[in-house]
Amino acid sequence: MARKHSKHDPYGDRHREDEAPAIPVPPCWLCARPTGKTIVWHHPIPKSRGGRDVVPMHPICQQTLIANFTNSELQRHGMDVEGLLANPNVRKFVDWVAKKDPDFNATTAKKQR
Repeated sequence: MARKHSKHDPYGDRHREDEAPAIPVPPCWLCARPTGKTIVWHHPIPKSRGGRDVVPMHPICQQTLIANFTNSELQRHGMDVEGLLANPNVRKFVDWVAKKDPDFNATTAKKQR
């Protein structure tokens, strides 16, 4: 098997720099901030309700949705982010988390149903 790079090439390191293109960071579906190291692929319409589409989210944003909505409510909202942001608890959370680091994580309130 042939070598990919010659071990005697004095300029080999220069050719190998930046070979892999940078992968764009997807924004969070709920808060629109760039996602961090941990990305949760959330089903806006729960799988138990026939949802197949997934969207990238921060774990803390997904926990907030689960704490504030039932599966039936999430099914009714579907892919409508504005409908979810109309909830005062979710709007307050998104305004608060907007200034945080993408990898920020904290405990969320229990389900408020």
